[in-house]
Amino acid sequence: MGPPGAGKGTQAKRLIEKFGMVHLSSGDIFRAERAGGSDLGRQMADYMDAGQLVPDDVVVPMMAKAIAAQAGGLMLDGFPRTVAQAEALDKQLAEADKPLDAVVVITVDDDAIVQRITGRRSCPECGKAFHVTFMPSQRGEFCDVCAGEVALTQRADDTDQVVRDRLTAYKAQTQPVIAYYRRRGARVLDVDGSMSPEAVTDAISEALRAVCSQG
Repeated sequence: MGPPGAGKGTQAKRLIEKFGMVHLSSGDIFRAERAGGSDLGRQMADYMDAGQLVPDDVVVPMMAKAIAAQAGGLMLDGFPRTVAQAEALDKQLAEADKPLDAVVVITVDDDAIVQRITGRRSCPECGKAFHVTFMPSQRGEFCDVCAGEVALTQRADDTDQVVRDRLTAYKAQTQPVIAYYRRRGARVLDVDGSMSPEAVTDAISEALRAVCSQG
């Protein structure tokens, strides 16, 4: 868990390789629905482009279906985002006899989040990701990997105002989820997300190994 742009997706993909888990990203599932052009995808697009969270009555059934389809250990990325979603997840995991082992919370300063997200760019031709500050293309506004002639693009929801709206929504709706898990005695692992991606991976891995050793 953590604010948008904290690196949840990056860390989840690294950690599943270390711990042999399946990565379920609500964002990936949302984008797949959106790209597919379904009614649900168009409905979610309206919320996402406005920087709003997708309503629980849409998210919960979709994620429940994805979780039920998997066996073994799961790394949930971007879900649950509200207390209602967390309660629904608790019920489903109890019915499936899949205990929640730990909640990883990646913390990053708001201004750093805005800089991270608004600087993201991608090549519309080969899909290569760039960042105007941290990983710029050597060809400026054009991709230096495929040498494409179409300028790098920015996602519609990566603007300053939309990012700040998403942070406001996160604080109002998702931070209470972390408090919910603390109240019920779940293992909440706080990790500083301002470190390098490699350092964050090491910190989370060490904390998870400690959880595994405790049983």
